[in-house]
Amino acid sequence: MHNVTLIKGDGIGPSIMEAAVAVINASGAKIHWHEADAGMSAYERTGTPLPDATMESIAQTRVAFKGPLTTMVGEGFRSINVELRKQYDLYANVRPAKSWKGVKTRYDDVDIVIVRENTEGLYVGLEHYLTPAKDIAESLAVVTKAGSERIVEYAFKYAIDNDRKKVTVCHKANILKYTQGLFLKTAREVAAKYSQIEFDEKIVDAACMHMVMKPEQFDVVVTTNMFGDILSDLTAGLVGGLGLIPGANIGEDAALFEAVHGSAPDIAGKNIANPTAVMMAGVMMLNHLGEHEAAVRMQKAIEKVVNEGVYVTPDLNPNSQYGTKEMGQAIVDAME
Repeated sequence: MHNVTLIKGDGIGPSIMEAAVAVINASGAKIHWHEADAGMSAYERTGTPLPDATMESIAQTRVAFKGPLTTMVGEGFRSINVELRKQYDLYANVRPAKSWKGVKTRYDDVDIVIVRENTEGLYVGLEHYLTPAKDIAESLAVVTKAGSERIVEYAFKYAIDNDRKKVTVCHKANILKYTQGLFLKTAREVAAKYSQIEFDEKIVDAACMHMVMKPEQFDVVVTTNMFGDILSDLTAGLVGGLGLIPGANIGEDAALFEAVHGSAPDIAGKNIANPTAVMMAGVMMLNHLGEHEAAVRMQKAIEKVVNEGVYVTPDLNPNSQYGTKEMGQAIVDAME
């Protein structure tokens, strides 16, 4: 029995998480769910968007399954997601983007995994004004050798564990000689230990162009925090959008799995939200927990329903008369 903290989230969160939990339960994995609050719903009930009880739950279970959250403005930290990553040192953000046969896009065979450093770079939030008039602002990026080393190590180990052939490091060391230069230098040192995996380097702007022109040349991509944020949205666009993209935030002894899209309050309660992303995050969670057979069973069922394109939400099939609940039930029914 695995103990997992369940955060249903805001907006469409409760509906897509309900569908995802039903599918996970049907997969055969033994999960004991510990429900906790975060986001707008938590703020309305407790006066804080990230209650102590939620943090204590994650501290105990070390695994969280989270729906999209609405981050409050001016509540002591910039982002609930950033705070969770910081508290549990969830240094690796993993976002796979793979083509679906049932989703029409410009490309057919995209299969890219973005491995993004999650704790450093510009997103550390070291910024300030340089003048009393607040007309000049400065942001500081932090890149460490240790942080760079562990994320690149993670990318290569991920490649080996998942039968991947190539790791590409994306950087801007041609301009940012110190921060990005340190990241690139460290990546080269790590890559030298993994001769069985092909290693490639690309300047990040060129990488964006190449991803659009010829995405099949990419396999696993490792990069710094902000570049990873941008590239993972780009790869999402190649396969049909954020509604299909799961995310994992991995640390040494804790992990958080989530859909990477927002809470979409405008469609909350309408039974039209696509649960695919958070369900695929559930597949990643099951693999993390060692429930590999359940993960395969769940992934095959999701792929079957999405690729058939019948019992899916309207964003996947504009002619569909079905919604979140029906799609979730169809995936449960498709479970082998």
